[in-house]
Amino acid sequence: MSPTTLAPNAKTVLSEQQDAAKLLAVVTQLVHESRPARAAASALDSSLERDLAIDSLSRVELLLRIEKAFGVRLADDTLTRAETVRDLLHELIKASAVAAPTLAEPIVAAPRSDAAEGAPIEVQTLTAMLLWHVARHPDRAHVLYYRDAEQTETLTYRQLYEAAKISAARLRGPEFGVGPGEAVAIMLPTCLEFFTSFYGALFAAAVPVPLYPPARPSQLEDHLRRQAGILGSCQARILITVPEVRPLARLVQPLAPCLRQIVTTQELAGGASSAVIARSRASDTALLQYTSGSTGNPKGVVLSHANLLANIRAWSERVRIRPEDVCVSWLPLYHDMGLIGTWLGSLYNACQLVLMSPTAFLARPERWLWAIHRHRGTITAAPNFAFELLLRRQDEGAFAHLDLRSWRMCANGAEPVSPDTVARFIEQFGPHGFRAQAMTPVYGLAECAVGLTVPMPGTAPRIDRIAREPFLSQGLALPAGTDAQEPLRFVACGTPLTGHEVRVVDAGGCALPERRVGRIEFRGASATSGYFRNPEETAGLFHNGWLDSGDLGYLADGELYPTGRAKDMIIRGGHNLYPYELEEVIGTLPGIRKGCVAIFGSRDPRAATERLIVVAETRSTDGAERIALERRINELAVELLGTPADVVALVPPQSVLKTSSGKIRRAATREAYEAGRLGRAPPPTWLQVARLAARGASDRMRGYAGSTGRAVYVAYAATLFALLAIALAATLIFVPRGPAAWATCRGFVRLALASARVRVKSQGFDRIPGAGPVVFACNHASYIDGVILLATLPRPVVFVAKQELRSTPLVRFVLDRLATRYVERFAVQESVEDAKRLAVAAKAGESLLFFAEGTFRSETGLLPFHLGAFLTAAQSGVPLVPLALRGTRAVLRGDDWRPRWGKISITAGPPLVPGGDSWGAAVALRDAARRFIAANCGEQEHDDLR
Repeated sequence: MSPTTLAPNAKTVLSEQQDAAKLLAVVTQLVHESRPARAAASALDSSLERDLAIDSLSRVELLLRIEKAFGVRLADDTLTRAETVRDLLHELIKASAVAAPTLAEPIVAAPRSDAAEGAPIEVQTLTAMLLWHVARHPDRAHVLYYRDAEQTETLTYRQLYEAAKISAARLRGPEFGVGPGEAVAIMLPTCLEFFTSFYGALFAAAVPVPLYPPARPSQLEDHLRRQAGILGSCQARILITVPEVRPLARLVQPLAPCLRQIVTTQELAGGASSAVIARSRASDTALLQYTSGSTGNPKGVVLSHANLLANIRAWSERVRIRPEDVCVSWLPLYHDMGLIGTWLGSLYNACQLVLMSPTAFLARPERWLWAIHRHRGTITAAPNFAFELLLRRQDEGAFAHLDLRSWRMCANGAEPVSPDTVARFIEQFGPHGFRAQAMTPVYGLAECAVGLTVPMPGTAPRIDRIAREPFLSQGLALPAGTDAQEPLRFVACGTPLTGHEVRVVDAGGCALPERRVGRIEFRGASATSGYFRNPEETAGLFHNGWLDSGDLGYLADGELYPTGRAKDMIIRGGHNLYPYELEEVIGTLPGIRKGCVAIFGSRDPRAATERLIVVAETRSTDGAERIALERRINELAVELLGTPADVVALVPPQSVLKTSSGKIRRAATREAYEAGRLGRAPPPTWLQVARLAARGASDRMRGYAGSTGRAVYVAYAATLFALLAIALAATLIFVPRGPAAWATCRGFVRLALASARVRVKSQGFDRIPGAGPVVFACNHASYIDGVILLATLPRPVVFVAKQELRSTPLVRFVLDRLATRYVERFAVQESVEDAKRLAVAAKAGESLLFFAEGTFRSETGLLPFHLGAFLTAAQSGVPLVPLALRGTRAVLRGDDWRPRWGKISITAGPPLVPGGDSWGAAVALRDAARRFIAANCGEQEHDDLR
C-alpha cells in the first residue's frame, strides 16, 4: 500500500508522529485486553495477523476504536486492505481529510408503490422466471445495492434482462466462443455486475460457477491454489472478474490449463443486445455450487433448474413470502445462502432485495440492522456468527432509536446454531421490536440447493436440553431433568420442506427412531444428481435412493436437531466425542483466541483408535503460562468429554485453518498437524506471488514443450494428408464409380492413418451380415468419421450425405466417385419421399450408411437421432446395424483443424430386424440403435437437447 503524500512541513510531520503514537496506543490496548498477562509491544510495521494476531472479528473492534479515538470514518475496505499498523495510519491520514459524518437516525424508506403479480408458479427454468417478470413489471426495482454507506444503485428486471442479453451475446460470440453446457466461472465481489454476468451465462446456455475473490494478500497463495482446483474441476474456459483481480487471476491460468480467457464485466458489457436467448429445459444444469474445504478433490454440486426452483418454491411456501416483502442481505453471492436463498428467492417472489457487501457488514455490523430499519425489511438470512458479531457491538449509540418491528423472519443457518446466541440476541434486541418468533434456525446444504428443514412461521426457537452421558456413550438424545448438571443443548431446525424427506440412520443404513443420534439422510425435488466430474464422491453420496448429508443429528416431534458433522466426530475407546462444545469453552479461556480452536481425531495405529488432539491459538510465549493453559484445557476435556486430550498443541495465531465463511477446517488443520506444518507463519505476499509465478512458468514451459511436439505433428499430418488427397483425386479419375472407387479410397486412407500413427480398433464386425443389403446407423462426432469408416468397414457402403457437402469441389468429386446419395439438409425425418427413395435403393441391394445425428458439434454429447435411416430400414425390410464410433472427437474437434494423437474404436452392434414398415417400427429401431450407440460411444446425451 502506497503511503499518503503529505505537505513537507514541521506541523504535518509532528501531527503524523502524534497520530502514530496514538494509533499504536489503541492497537496495543486491544492486544493487551485479549491477553492481560502481558501487553504486546506494537510497532508501525507489525503485521496485524502474523505479529499481533488481530483476526477478522478483532479488526471490526479495532476499526470502531480507531474511529472513536480520532473522530473519523475509515473506508469500509480498510478491514481487508490493511496488513500492518502503518497501513492503518495511512488510511487514518486519508480519512482525516474528510469531515466525519454526523450520526443521525436513518430515514425510513417510503413503501413501494409499484405492484407485482405474484410469483411465476408455472415456469420451469431460471431463464423463464426472469422473462416472466420482465413481461409483467419490467421497471419494478429488483435490487437496491449500497455501493457505500449512502450511495445506492437500483437494478430493475428490464435492466437485468437487457444487460444479461449483451453479456450472453459476447460470451457466445466468436471472441469468447462459450458453448452450451460449458462452465463460466464468475469471480466477482458483491456488485450489480454479478447478477448480469450470472444471467448472461444462463442466456448463453452455459453454466455459471461462482467463485469467491481474494480476501487479503496474506491468504493469496492458498486462495488461488484452491480456486485453480475448482477451475480445473469444472473445466471453465472463461473467468469473469474485476480489473483489480485480473492480474492475480492470470497466475491461476498455468494451474488450470482449461482456462483460456480472463475477462472483466466491462468487456462483456460492450455490444448489442440482439442475442437470441438459448432455450433451456428443467433438467439442464443451471449452477455448479462448489462446497467449502480443500481442493484435492473439489466437489461441485450439480443443480438443475428444476432443483433450484423446487427449493425456492418450497421455501417460499413455508415462509409465506409475498411481493411486498423486503429482503435485506449482506451475504456473499458466491455462497448458496446468499445466491439462492436471498437473491434467486427474491427474484422469484418479486421481492425487493436490499443488498450491501460483506465488507460493509464486517466493518460496521449495525448497518445491517439499520438497513432493516430504513427499508422496513421483513426477511433476512445469515450464519450464526453474524448475530454473535452484533451482540459484541458495545457502542451504546449504535442502536439508539433502532426499530426492528418489521422483521418477521430471520433465517439462522449455514453453520451450527448456538443456543446461547439465539437466546441473547432475542433478549438484547427485544426492546428494539425484534420478536422471538422471527428468529428461525434452519438446516440446509448445497446438495439440496440450500434449504431442507425450516420451522413453521410464528414459532419461537426450540432448544432441547439433553442428558450428557447417554448422548456421548449411547447416542441417545434423552431430555435432561431440571436438576441435570451441564446438559447438552441443541436447537431445533424445523421439519422438511414440502416435497422433501429426512431420516436419521445408523451405520448400517437402517432408519432410527426419534431421539436416536445418527447420520442425516434426505431426498426430494431439490436433491442434486451428484458432483460434477467426480464419480467417486457421487457414489458415496447416494445410499439406496437417499443422499447422505454428512451430518449427524436426531429427530424429536418431527423436527430435526443437527448435532454436528460426521467427519468431525472422534471415536476414542469406543466413545463418540464431539468437538464443538469443548472448542467453544476453550475459546473463552484467558490467553486463548476465541473462535481459533480446532479439535479432531488423529489415527493411532498402535491402539487401533483415534487420539484426541486439541489445537488452540495463543500469543503466549511464557513457559509457565503455556503449561497452565495446557493443564486447564485438559481439565475442561475431562469435564465435558470424560477424557483428557492426548495432545494439546498451543500454536501461534493464524495456524487454525478456516473456510472463506470463517468455519473451522478441521480436516485441513489435522493434515497440517500430521505433516508438521501447523503453526508456520504464512510467507510474505511477494513470496506467495513469486512462488505462484514460478510454478506457472514451469507449467508453461512444459506446455510449450508439448505444444512444440503437437505443432510438429500437425505440420507433418497436414502435409501428409494434402499430398495423399491430391494423389487420391488423380487416381480416382481413372477408377470406376462405386465399389472400385471405394477400394481405392480405402487403400489411400489406410496408408494415411498408418503414416500418421492413428490406430483404430474394431469390434463386433463379425455381426455384420456377409451378404445382402444392410442399413448402417452411426453416431457423428468429427470430420474424420467417414474416413475411419472407409478404412475399417469390411464391405463397401453408400454414404447418405447432406447436399451442403457438394459445395467443396474436392469433397464433391470424392463423394461422387463413391456413389454417395444426397438428401436436402439431411432432413430425412421431415421428408417421407426421401425415405421412400432410399428404401427402394436398399431393396435393390445397396448397403446405406447414415450418420443418425445428421451433424455434430465440438462439445461432447449425443444429439437427437433423425429417423431417415430407420424409416429406410423399416420400409425396405433390410436389417439395421448400429455403429458406435469412439474417440474421433478428441482426435479432430469440430472447431479445431489441428489433429491430435488419440485412440479410436468402432463397435458394431447386432443386426436389428424391423418389426414392420410403419412409423412406429422405425421409432423402435431408432430407440434400440440409440441405446447401443450411447452405451458404446463414450458420450452421454447432449445437455441442451436431451
